[in-house]
Amino acid sequence: MSDYDAIVIGAGNAGLTAAATLQRAGARTLLVERHNVPGGCGTSFRRGRFEFEVALHQLSGVGVDGQRMSLRKGLFAQLGIADKLEFVQERDLYRAVIPGQVDLILPADWEGAIEAIEDAFPGNGIRARTFFDLVKAVTFWQITGRRGMPPEQIDPMLFKQGLRPLKDVLDEHFDDERIKFALGIYWTYLGQPPSRLPFQDLALVLFAYFEFKPWHVRGGSQALSTAVLDAFLQAGGEVRFNTAVEAIRTDGGRVVGVRLDDGQEVTAPDVVSNASLPVTYGMLDDVPAAVRGDLASRRIGVSGFVLHMGLDATPAELGFTTSTSFVNLDTDDERVYQSWRSFEPARGICVSSYDVAPIGFAPSGATHVSLMTLQYSDAWSNVAPSDYARTKFAYAQTLLDVVEHIAPGIRDAIEEVDVATPLTMMRYLGHPGGAIYGYDQDASEGWLFRNSERRTHVPGLYLAGSWAGIGGFQPTLEAGARVARRLLSNKAA
Repeated sequence: MSDYDAIVIGAGNAGLTAAATLQRAGARTLLVERHNVPGGCGTSFRRGRFEFEVALHQLSGVGVDGQRMSLRKGLFAQLGIADKLEFVQERDLYRAVIPGQVDLILPADWEGAIEAIEDAFPGNGIRARTFFDLVKAVTFWQITGRRGMPPEQIDPMLFKQGLRPLKDVLDEHFDDERIKFALGIYWTYLGQPPSRLPFQDLALVLFAYFEFKPWHVRGGSQALSTAVLDAFLQAGGEVRFNTAVEAIRTDGGRVVGVRLDDGQEVTAPDVVSNASLPVTYGMLDDVPAAVRGDLASRRIGVSGFVLHMGLDATPAELGFTTSTSFVNLDTDDERVYQSWRSFEPARGICVSSYDVAPIGFAPSGATHVSLMTLQYSDAWSNVAPSDYARTKFAYAQTLLDVVEHIAPGIRDAIEEVDVATPLTMMRYLGHPGGAIYGYDQDASEGWLFRNSERRTHVPGLYLAGSWAGIGGFQPTLEAGARVARRLLSNKAA
């Protein structure tokens, strides 16, 4: 008899929901995490009198009470945590700013967004409505296809429009570059510029936020991670922190368990890995040739650079009116994308002000703000250790230069600060290149062409998380539970 029915490697979003789903279904499950806390990117840390949110900018898919197809009514209810979390709603999607060119607040409502666009850019409200109608249609058929409808029954609109570059779709609907910037800025949540990003990916993100609203969790993403872990433990699951998996053991090509970093062998007929694909397959005694070919065809995705700040001022005093703001220097998305591969000063940032709708991390009269831009790790890998601190703080100054366009004098309010680079992501997440979305999320990585989550070429090995599908909080939370259900179904067959 095996020690466990299943072993889950990694307590990131997908690992947590996979483990909790398995254990609550009666499968004896061991969760192994090399860090000392659960969550992966879904964690927080303290500096002085502030707690800093590591990665959650906006949680999509939560939905209002009773809303169908929402995380609240679906996954969170299934795990028994819906009533254990306090959700904080953002009233706006975001504020999109290019100094001297555009300053648009987009409400988290289809009609409200159309009105805002018409007010800011007269004559474009009808164009915005047509664009949003296409967003809804492509998303509907994309969801339908993912649920198993035969391709011949899926509306041709998905295949005609969904794989087109976002840039082409925006160009077809709008003449004004400022509107294209304002409606397409979520491309930075996906890590690919509009010229390469499939329209269906941006459509899915927009739909998730418009239809189910943007949210935060009081207590941050750490509260969410802890709630899922508690659901797992209360169902009888076992977790080992500060423990790494060194090898995934196989016999006759099939998974039989793992070897831990202390040399202990733990047996189970099924293993779910929330680790990156290169790391996961690197743990195998023998990697199938098909897997080697697959990995060789893929590109490690982008990482991030984050400036966490505790500020001795309120959001209103600093000039923040929305929880999320995107500030770019111009409408040149390609130049923004190219700048991620060098130390060129930041050209576009995402600003998260966590106290416009407070999540409880800053004391009264203060605020917690993070500034983020994406970066590939290549430039950082060439920085000498002796130059690392100087380099990261010098680059952080360029993010402050950008945010001062909407929060003048913000430097004077800084009380606590912490800086994370791609090397930080690499160290804490264990991901090659510190990649936060897994592989580059271009069309070749889409669900229509590649689905690592469904096939590993190794019986008993399951993959869950951003490296096997779409990155981001909602997709990875859902992916873990989905993979666990597939494992359970295979067992029952």
